[in-house]
Amino acid sequence: MPDMPQETVLTNAHIVLEDEIVAGSVVIRDGLVSAIDTGRAGSGEDMDGDYLIPGLVELHTDHLEQHYSPRPGVVWDSIAALQAHDAQVAASGITTVFDCLRLGSDENAGFKRGEMRAIADAIETAQSEDRLRVDHLIHLRCEVSSADVLDHFEDFTADPQVRLASLMDHAPGQRQFQSLDAYIVYYKKKRGLSDTEFERFIARRIEESGRYAAPHRRAIADACAARGIAVASHDDATVEHVEESKAFGVRLAEFPTSMEAATASHQAGMAVLMGAPNIVRGKSHSGNISARTLADTGVLDVLSSDYVPFSLIHAPFVLADEEGDMSLPQSIRLVTANPAKAVGLSDRGRIAVGLRADLVRVRRPAGIPVVRSVWREGRRVA
Repeated sequence: MPDMPQETVLTNAHIVLEDEIVAGSVVIRDGLVSAIDTGRAGSGEDMDGDYLIPGLVELHTDHLEQHYSPRPGVVWDSIAALQAHDAQVAASGITTVFDCLRLGSDENAGFKRGEMRAIADAIETAQSEDRLRVDHLIHLRCEVSSADVLDHFEDFTADPQVRLASLMDHAPGQRQFQSLDAYIVYYKKKRGLSDTEFERFIARRIEESGRYAAPHRRAIADACAARGIAVASHDDATVEHVEESKAFGVRLAEFPTSMEAATASHQAGMAVLMGAPNIVRGKSHSGNISARTLADTGVLDVLSSDYVPFSLIHAPFVLADEEGDMSLPQSIRLVTANPAKAVGLSDRGRIAVGLRADLVRVRRPAGIPVVRSVWREGRRVA
């Protein structure tokens, strides 16, 4: 990183702390928050009364894949794709992002072995060359019903960038796709399969799930436990699924599809993650449970931008406006302190003395918030 001022003062801000909003100033020294003072400082950068919130922590985004493969059959330069993705997440107020890399191929869909490893290498290279605004870590999305998922996982055996792995099974009749209607929309129409082709595809995926899902789920969970990598479940739908997740040491329940599964996960001490687009739209794009319903009942812990980076800064303001029992500090925790805690990042996610100065200046005149400035470890990055 280039040299930065030893001390920066951000004053005349509404500072969003964990449990309250205070009018005052934040002092940054050597990349850390060194003081939080009430009232206006005699000197410093004037925030003009805007909110100052912690940098957002994004645990699950597929957005990098969209830049790497923007059209079917098109593969973009990995460094260029990464920089485009990085610029967008930074401008959305995200200062820590877990880039999802998909492991396990699916016939002609998905990525070949080695592609995800090459992207991970690009992330490491780009960070070492100071190309990136945001702190990038890796989330391995492991399709446990895929025959080659363990081969792909082996490519990341010694990668310290990997801090989260999710156990997924997208076969028909499983988790997200318990309804064949939803599976038809997602796969048959998307891939343009004929009725006969689709029937063969379904039969093959069901057979693969029955053969591979259980042993692969166990092998990946065991490997993560040995390396201290946080494990997430994905699309749990029943209490039985949640009990299975508990047995695998799952700390994060991603996108539970029913109130039953979400409540059981929350009660078991797992952080329940839902999509911020679900909050903004008011419903799930796949017809599953609304994240707002989980917020209403107190079992929503973490939000993820999933497929729209800006939704992560938009959704907390929607919740604070429209969910009567949720304050802005509470809704901001869903995208800052809570995700950081879920994956063991104790140095960020809150504005507190001694923590990283990952900060976002947000103006909210009305409606959609405006991200005006972003600092990562005290360095202005957007």
